Amino acid sequence: MDNKTPLSVKNARYLAVDIGASSGRHIVASLTDGKLTMREVYRFRNGVTDKDGRLYWDAERLFGEIVAGLKAAAETGLTPDYVGIDTWAVDYALLDEKDEPIGEVFAYRDKRGAAVKEQAHAVLDFPTLYRKTGIQYAPFNTLYQLYDDKLTGRLDKAQTFLMLPDYFHYRLTGVKRQEYTNATSTGMVNALTHRWDEEILAKFGFPKALFGDLSQPGSKVGTFLPEIREAVGYDATVILPATHDTASAVLAAPVTDGAPYLSSGTWSLLGTEVAVAHTEEKAMRYNYSNEGSVDYAFRCQKNIIGLWMIQEVRKELGEKYSFAELAEMARKEPNDKLLDLADPRFLAPKSMIAEIEGAVGKQSVGALAYTVFRSLARTYKEAIGELEGVIGKRYDTLHVIGGGCQNALLNELTARETGKRITVGPVEATAIGNLIAQMIGAGEIKDLDAAREIVKSSFDITEVIING
Repeated sequence: MDNKTPLSVKNARYLAVDIGASSGRHIVASLTDGKLTMREVYRFRNGVTDKDGRLYWDAERLFGEIVAGLKAAAETGLTPDYVGIDTWAVDYALLDEKDEPIGEVFAYRDKRGAAVKEQAHAVLDFPTLYRKTGIQYAPFNTLYQLYDDKLTGRLDKAQTFLMLPDYFHYRLTGVKRQEYTNATSTGMVNALTHRWDEEILAKFGFPKALFGDLSQPGSKVGTFLPEIREAVGYDATVILPATHDTASAVLAAPVTDGAPYLSSGTWSLLGTEVAVAHTEEKAMRYNYSNEGSVDYAFRCQKNIIGLWMIQEVRKELGEKYSFAELAEMARKEPNDKLLDLADPRFLAPKSMIAEIEGAVGKQSVGALAYTVFRSLARTYKEAIGELEGVIGKRYDTLHVIGGGCQNALLNELTARETGKRITVGPVEATAIGNLIAQMIGAGEIKDLDAAREIVKSSFDITEVIING
């Protein structure tokens, strides 16, 4: 975060647009007497669109929601001075010579990445890719999606490649920036140089012109375009957060003691911050990823399927039960069934309930939910053991952050399975991380260490107590 924008206003307000796979929200914050105060001013739903068996994001609708939320902030009396957007990783927009989108924005759960795996690894084998980038294999990695674009001709007219948050920032400002933390998730950024890997781009036939300089979180993008100013009723400066939502969440984690984190949401990301990427054979075997953080550090972490499964179960049940109710039902029906969460059958099934019951047999709703939660906790135990093997260090504490940390049953199961001290919070880690990156970029907060102290004094961080 070395490209700070001098703070141009007093009592500045910052707006984080935090978009996840199932919902998005606009949160306005300011810093008063060393504490962060936040208020949600807008919320909207999200989800993949299924068109003839192919999965897409409705990027145009999402951008409309972004603008609507910016307008709502002003109508609430909380007009922001600075704005930044984060989303999930790996997905992107391609623009033609007129800066018009080329087709739809594919969703990472679409099958196309898995379909080209063998062809892609014939170009560069996975061990070579891993040594270069440190990025774990996943069928939805940007590299595989983009190679499908190459093979199908979708890439032929592309003049611009922008990760989804970079595309939305461009739509707000007219300025094209490629943010570092999200770029590393593509599997195309060299872990040593922190730049796009020229051999990977050349071998796969990706036009070099699509890939520009990478910008650190805290960098200024620009101010609103005239049409955006007219639509929302004010101007603001866009500052890059860590646009990958997990990167933002980890910025807000209370990890000054070097302990690992578990970012719990649709995906579970378990890892620790490191200065140098772990690209050795053991890390590759355990499928650990080295994704970028601020100042070119890394998050050595593992992607675990997360609460996506219970979200899908709830949806199949017609949202009859809240997440809290599902957790309470699960607490009453413990069992010893376990799922292999790495099984591709759970990635994008037509029926999550059918897939779970296909693996462990027919279950009541409560028992099925317990099976999911216990399987998550057991997977966390295995993952943290692998992490300790990769890093060569034993950890006593695991910090659970993000929306999933509100699930008391899952926290208790995690404590039992791992044998670790579990701390919980902050809940709104992603939005907080987005906001503090903007504040550091604007010069209102000195650095990440100072920001984490502010987070700890502003939000409750609790410890899980196991009863019985």
